[in-house]
Amino acid sequence: MANEEDDPVIQEIDVYLAKSLAEKLYLFQYPVRPVSMTYDDIPHLSARIKPKQQKVELEMAIDTLNPNYCRSKGEQIALNVDGACADETSTYSSKLMDKQTFCSSQTTSNTSRYAAALYRQGELHLTPLHGILQLRPSFSYLDKADAKHREREAANEAGDSSQDEAEEDVKQITVRFSRPESEQARQRRVQSYEFLQKKHAEEPWVHLHYYGLRDSRSEHERQYLLCQGSSGVENTELVKSPSEYLVMLMPPSQEEETDKPVAPSNVLSMAQLRTLPLADQIKILMKNVKVMPFANLMSLLGPSIDSVAVLRGIQKVAMLVQGNWVVKSDILYPKDSSSPHSGVPAEVLCRGRDFVMWKFTQNRWVVRKEVAAVTKLCAEDVKDFLEHMAVVRINKGWEFILPYDGEFIKKHPDVVQRQHMLWTGIQAKLEKVYNLVKETMPKKPDGQSGPVGLVSGDQRVQVAKRQAQQNHALLERELQRRKEQLRASSVLPAVRIKEEPVSEEGEEEEERGAEDEQPMDISPGGGLHSRLANGLPAARAAGGDSFNGHPPSGSAGTPVARELRAFVEATFQRQFVLTLSELKRLFNLHLASLPPGHMLFSGISDRMLQDTVLAAGCKQILVPFPPQTAASPDEQKVFALWESGDMSDQHRQVLLEIFSKNYRVRRNMIQSRLTQECGEDLSKQEVDKVLKDCCVSYGGMWYLKGTVQS
Repeated sequence: MANEEDDPVIQEIDVYLAKSLAEKLYLFQYPVRPVSMTYDDIPHLSARIKPKQQKVELEMAIDTLNPNYCRSKGEQIALNVDGACADETSTYSSKLMDKQTFCSSQTTSNTSRYAAALYRQGELHLTPLHGILQLRPSFSYLDKADAKHREREAANEAGDSSQDEAEEDVKQITVRFSRPESEQARQRRVQSYEFLQKKHAEEPWVHLHYYGLRDSRSEHERQYLLCQGSSGVENTELVKSPSEYLVMLMPPSQEEETDKPVAPSNVLSMAQLRTLPLADQIKILMKNVKVMPFANLMSLLGPSIDSVAVLRGIQKVAMLVQGNWVVKSDILYPKDSSSPHSGVPAEVLCRGRDFVMWKFTQNRWVVRKEVAAVTKLCAEDVKDFLEHMAVVRINKGWEFILPYDGEFIKKHPDVVQRQHMLWTGIQAKLEKVYNLVKETMPKKPDGQSGPVGLVSGDQRVQVAKRQAQQNHALLERELQRRKEQLRASSVLPAVRIKEEPVSEEGEEEEERGAEDEQPMDISPGGGLHSRLANGLPAARAAGGDSFNGHPPSGSAGTPVARELRAFVEATFQRQFVLTLSELKRLFNLHLASLPPGHMLFSGISDRMLQDTVLAAGCKQILVPFPPQTAASPDEQKVFALWESGDMSDQHRQVLLEIFSKNYRVRRNMIQSRLTQECGEDLSKQEVDKVLKDCCVSYGGMWYLKGTVQS
């Protein structure tokens, strides 16, 4: 008791177990000099991995401009490795040892005792580590230099030999046939070191792309280190009831367990199912049923389960199709699995099944031959996809297995909106992978601006109210104009004022409305470049674009415009350079995190988003993309924060001017241009900072963020 009084409890911290990255999180240990530097401070070139072996190789650039770097030694090493003639296969294309390779080795096979911890707002979130890898310098270039040396010696010996040697005598060749290999011999050969090394060498390298600490994708992935549901949906391992805790302390005896009837390993009773955490219950049910209405899922889980928790859990394992929930493809085809029919890897199967699910979001009917022609998968795999969610109709095709659930759509518009944004991202990925053209995409019915059931009745009422307010304002302006004309005619009776027909302004409004009905402005040479000069348009009406049937939110003084500008300013203060495509993706993520009924759900068009960016002090950088680029029109629209108020504004502006004339630039060119514009006292740390803010490195070249096409 005395010890407890001397050591009181100062603070109690809630501990949560996050599982989103439990099978994907690795810890890399690598040497960095000086000690104050981090991995982000080191210019990285490339990275690649062998997933099965858990082997990673990183290439990091060496600062050849450092006064401690021995240039003559670097040139000598490059000459020994590549020889005098440099070609595409050369290790050091600059004829100077300007990079170093780090290769990984697994430190321990048991990582169950290690976890990554994140402390935020009085809560400690733990994520188990899947592996720990130590990266050490690799000296494979020395082996290459030795091989070059032996080749040169062999060439010299061959040159010294006499060219007039007589032709060698004909030698007799004995042909032998190997005997059949026994099972024991095959087992010894498979377990031999030489065979294992050969198998390891045959596994292909998978090239990786590194994202910096402040990159948007890094920030998005970092959110998975936090437990997604602090209400206890994912943390049932840390919160047990008294009866469950008692069972853990005193498990049932073996005799009681043997008395129970033995069921098949793949069968789970409802009584056993309800002993599992809610997230596992939802996952098991969806994996077995595959397609289910939300009402049926709630009836299976029981009346005491909170519907909000079920909605949060179902969105992690299923996608919304026609108001019903369909299990995600990666649940049915986990990583490292393959098709039982064709042996196709799980990644290709998931992509093909996502295409089938997306087709059903557009139409009630799907034709199997069309799916097979697009996905290039065998007929058995496509049939499996369709049997999961559809039934075949003779001479018609495959119809979605469940009727359209309009009641769920009407009751949960916020969930429908989030699912629509997810499907928009999946559609963009499918278009890029399968090279789908816009003309072949399913056309939406007339008068429908979004997926079926996207706009609820309450939203339509709000749209009608806003349209009535706009029409009222238009009539007020027309009435005021007529009064002024009458007043002028009464003052000057001898002067006749020609009145323009009222229909002309109405026609202009209709033309402007017809132009703004299209939510996406994807033409690469469209009106944006002709009307914008790194600023706002000279004259634009307060009305504008529409999105999913919603009118624009109004002028810059409205609450929606202020909220949108706050998001844009905060985003560019973190990112500095963004393409329109990346900005839309971040905005969709921001919308998904907002509560239902937020003002930004009223509909934000591409044009309004671009105007807000330009009004927030940003400029559009006209990057000269190569003619053969695979970048979409939204990816070719690049915006950058021109003035942030810090000391690096001048350096950043010089860098952006360089990229307005060049698609990719070498570091030495950037260094010389910054030195020329900003003076000789520019330090390496300042150059690294401005490069990290605006650019990414790939293959020894530097690109603006979002413009590199690997």
